[in-house]
Amino acid sequence: MSNKQKLALAIIDFLNQAKTDGSVSEDAAESLDVAGIDSFQVDPSDASQVQKLSVKPATLQSIFNVFLQTKDKVGSGSGEAAAPTSKTPSAADKTQAEKFKQEGNSLMSSKKYDEAIDLYTKAVNLDPTNPVYYSNRAAAHSSKGDHLSAVGDAEKAIEVDPKFTKAYHRLGHAQYSLADYKAAASAFERGLELDPANASFKSGLSNAKARIVPDDDDAPADTAPASGGLGNMSGMADMLRGMGGGAGGGGGGMPDLASLMNNPQMMAMAQQMMANGGLAGLMQNPAVADMV
Repeated sequence: MSNKQKLALAIIDFLNQAKTDGSVSEDAAESLDVAGIDSFQVDPSDASQVQKLSVKPATLQSIFNVFLQTKDKVGSGSGEAAAPTSKTPSAADKTQAEKFKQEGNSLMSSKKYDEAIDLYTKAVNLDPTNPVYYSNRAAAHSSKGDHLSAVGDAEKAIEVDPKFTKAYHRLGHAQYSLADYKAAASAFERGLELDPANASFKSGLSNAKARIVPDDDDAPADTAPASGGLGNMSGMADMLRGMGGGAGGGGGGMPDLASLMNNPQMMAMAQQMMANGGLAGLMQNPAVADMV
């Protein structure tokens, strides 16, 4: 099902809530119904279509909140992956870092993931040139369900040593868990380039490819650019200028953000939006920002 149609419906729901709380007028609401139906074949009054396209219980507002937290986490490196790689560790540093790693491995066996992460971080701080520490920390993040952080550490391990094959498996697993199957397939393919006989990479690649479905970027456009295609979110911001309301939304409260942050699909969506800068562009538009 079209991701653009899902986004269009989410925007309609968001603006419908804005109409309900008085952020926009009733008159402005009518134009969005027409835009959604004519431009994206989204009819919020069609219960069957809404069931297929809706991302509830998430909302556009809650997804944007995830985006902001994701942006902060990636921007700051979570305080973990920001260790300077220019540092040349001493022999004593390397020895102590190995001890921290071994202790972290023991804690992983006991499923004490947070404590293991702390120890791997200490190892990274002592020896940021060793990709194993980032890779192990990625595994710990994934084990506790924090796949976004796992992606960051796996990519850091690859940056430190592009030939460290285990990092590609960590990256592929994390991306797969985030439902970003294209990125997962790419990670497994990169691993196979280094280790063509690796059965784990082959299996991961096969599973990821099986979950990939064509999106709107791979299919012919249904409407002309002037109809307001959602491929460029800044363009959507222009379309929304002066619009509001819509149908199909509800006045229900926003879901618990902590639960949302642990939802792989929501985090994958936030990552994708952050990566292309689209959601930031949309929400920076004054006409939309005033509704938030």
